[in-house]
Amino acid sequence: MTKAMGLLGLAKKAGKVTSGETACKEAVRFGSSHLILIACDASANTTKNITDSCKFYDVPYVTVLTKELLGHAIGNEYNAVVSVNDEGFANGILKHIQANN
Repeated sequence: MTKAMGLLGLAKKAGKVTSGETACKEAVRFGSSHLILIACDASANTTKNITDSCKFYDVPYVTVLTKELLGHAIGNEYNAVVSVNDEGFANGILKHIQANN
C-alpha cells in the first residue's frame, strides 16, 4: 500500500488529484476522474453518494486506508474521498492496491 500512496503523493504534486466529496463528485460527473479512493472510515452517506456517482459514470473506485492516512498521503490532515485525475497515475495506483489484496 505504501507504493500506491507514494504514487498518490506524486499525483498530488503534479496537480492531478482532487479531494473532498463535492469536488470528487464533480470530477466524476465531468469525466476528469480516472479513479476514486474512499477511506474505509468514511461516513455511510459519503460512501453511498460517491459510489453511486462512480457506478453511474463508470469510474472505478476502491476503499482504502483511514481518512487520516489517506489525507496524509496527499499532504492534508484527513480526507474521506480522493479523485485521481490522470489515467497513468490511476492505473499505477490501482495496480499496486490490487497487488496488495
